Amino acid sequence: MNTSYAIGLDIGGTHITAAVINKTDMKVLDFSVCKESFDSNLPADQVMNIWKKVICTAIENSKIKNITGIAVCMPGPFDYKNGICWIKDQSKYEHFYGLNIRELLLETLGFSTDFPVLFENDAVCFGKGEVFKQQKNLSKKVMAVTLGTGLGACFIDKGVSISSGDSVPVDGEIYNLPYQDGIAEDYISVRGLLSHYKSLSGTGLNNGLELYDLAKSGDQSAIKVFGKMGEDLAAVVIPWIKNFKAEHIIIGGKIANASDLFLSSFNKTIQESGLKIEVSISNDNEIAALLGAVSFLCD
Repeated sequence: MNTSYAIGLDIGGTHITAAVINKTDMKVLDFSVCKESFDSNLPADQVMNIWKKVICTAIENSKIKNITGIAVCMPGPFDYKNGICWIKDQSKYEHFYGLNIRELLLETLGFSTDFPVLFENDAVCFGKGEVFKQQKNLSKKVMAVTLGTGLGACFIDKGVSISSGDSVPVDGEIYNLPYQDGIAEDYISVRGLLSHYKSLSGTGLNNGLELYDLAKSGDQSAIKVFGKMGEDLAAVVIPWIKNFKAEHIIIGGKIANASDLFLSSFNKTIQESGLKIEVSISNDNEIAALLGAVSFLCD
């Protein structure tokens, strides 16, 4: 069997990770992995040049010549079929609204217009990748959640992503579910954490890492903010764990790295609801997302 390779891209509000993936074995070529943090609110041409540098570095490091496709996991709202970005008023990709990212990518990379480029929701990619990593999940109903600049989710039944029907929210999304005085993402995201901290302390912070460092150094307001987020996350997912009859929930995304600050309050709220479900924190969100993205090229 001839081995074929694809580029996997995990694109978030503040980072891009690229790698070359062996589609035949569904394995990431470790030495090809290239990451870079960047400001997604830069003008579109500057962002595309950053992406190009990272993608080209991954290809060069892989020494692979026959790349057969690109699979991109991207936050929403996004027209995944046609590659058009509809992100607006989310403090990220402010200059990308309405742009065709497929065309921009191919033009920037100098690839032919018919080169295969596939887009999928970042949370769905993460969830599918986690299922690939843990084969036992292929026989289960799994809910995966990503915590970062936004709040993502997906529902996977025996390896198949479910985004319609009565057992899941509309489009499988939870970020826009009504919650307290707004929507879930207003509270369960970097933006929500920083807003809550400012309301408690009167101090504005620049990013989630500053908040995490404060919490680890004993700042009680910061510790309280993470604990409350764990409760909020549980409150949002509990109805859908029940509806979907999920057996396993996997939490990933940048904020998952701070699980020591919110997991106990999350678990406590879950237990108090009477639910029994396996809870996991992903230890390598990006690799899972890359594998999940490329799995759609293989479907």
